[in-house]
Amino acid sequence: MQLPFIVNPTLRWLVATVGTALVTFLLVTTGASATVAGLVLLLFVVWLSTMAGFLFSLYAALLCALAFDYYFLLPLRSFAVSGSSQWLALLTFLIGSLLVSRIAERTSRLARQAEMRREEVERLYALSQEMVLHGDAEGLIRDVPLLLDRIFELDGVVLYVRDQDQFYASIEEIPLSLRASLRAMTQSNNPTLIMPNEYSAMGLMLGVRQVGALAWKPQVLTREVASSVSAQVGIALTRALAMESTARMEAARESERLRTALIDSLTHELRTPLTSIRAAATTLRETPGLDEAARLDMIALVDEESRRLDALIGEAVEMAEIDAQVVQVHKAPQHARTLLDQAVEESRAALREHRVILAVEGADDPCWFDAHLLSRVLRHLLENAARYTSPGTRIVLRSRRDAGKLIFSVEDDGPGIDSMDLPLIFEKFYRGKKGAAIGKGSGMGLAITRAILKAHGGSIEVRSRPGYGTTFSFWVPLIERDPAQHAAGTD
Repeated sequence: MQLPFIVNPTLRWLVATVGTALVTFLLVTTGASATVAGLVLLLFVVWLSTMAGFLFSLYAALLCALAFDYYFLLPLRSFAVSGSSQWLALLTFLIGSLLVSRIAERTSRLARQAEMRREEVERLYALSQEMVLHGDAEGLIRDVPLLLDRIFELDGVVLYVRDQDQFYASIEEIPLSLRASLRAMTQSNNPTLIMPNEYSAMGLMLGVRQVGALAWKPQVLTREVASSVSAQVGIALTRALAMESTARMEAARESERLRTALIDSLTHELRTPLTSIRAAATTLRETPGLDEAARLDMIALVDEESRRLDALIGEAVEMAEIDAQVVQVHKAPQHARTLLDQAVEESRAALREHRVILAVEGADDPCWFDAHLLSRVLRHLLENAARYTSPGTRIVLRSRRDAGKLIFSVEDDGPGIDSMDLPLIFEKFYRGKKGAAIGKGSGMGLAITRAILKAHGGSIEVRSRPGYGTTFSFWVPLIERDPAQHAAGTD
């Protein structure tokens, strides 16, 4: 245990002097014997050695020896020593005080060192646990200075990553001189380079290669702890960079796989209507005596497959725009009912054999959204509902406002979606069991709707029970005044 006066050397000398005088005064006033006085003064010296160190206990031991001689050895009130027994008692007290205080001081120092080592080991363990359990590679690199600052109670930590030439810190501003010094340390592989601004630094090594540098202040970490911290941070940094590199390679492979899937899907989907159109055209050209009914059937087939081909090309263009991130949101004041009417009108051909019901719940005051984008979303959902439901069934479009959201839904009475398909239906090119069985759809429509709504700041979800129908619900932020004025008011 450390007392406040231990911090100030002047107070240590004062306490040693005043403490000796006070103990001596108490012993004299209580009439203690020489034996009792010697033991009490010895205990005071031992206590002082554990609190203030050997030098101050040595000073107190000399004072106590003089007090012991003056007040408790014959002749009293005199520094003269009579007889060999008195000399032996004085020397025994003095030597015993020195030896015991030395042992006590060493024991106290070793105990403090052991406590420091225990705290250091606990902090190193906490650091390793935090870094191992950190799942985000980029976030780990960014958070390492904050972890070190918090765990080791530092005033500032700066991490320099050589491969990225990036600095990460627990402080707001990194001094330019410190930046230059850390760069110089990694480029020259000089781990002993002197740091400015009272910082200590150590290189982060992976084998013989220096991957970065770590600087901290104040200089409270022992060399052993600093080496352990640097080794852990170096390993974590290498691991994070490797994970990031692996993620980039995996993303590149996934992009290539999706590109290949897009080409394969479009090739297959485009060939189907083209084959039908070519066959119908060949029949019309090579069959002069074709009756009127058959001829009209061939013309209808060409018309239907041409529309299908046009829709496929349109979806491919939409997906390309989304992948290129060129979708722009242009918000303007609109009514929800007007949007629903527009979507139904644009999907009239697909909905001609269904009963369409529109329902706007609550007030239909103007609000700001991109009618063109949301109309594309509704058109995809309406055509999906018409494609997978029987003629004559109903399709219900609803809109409502709730908790700062403008919510739309498309509900049908179709066969529903299999529970195994639900988690995947918004993925590119995915078609559920029913879609694959009837051979309709490219698998891009729902992926397009989700991407459009994400660009608009909204989202989409689906609820379905096989045999009872499906409901797609999507929302966008409810903005009831000019977004520019809203932003200005917020600022």
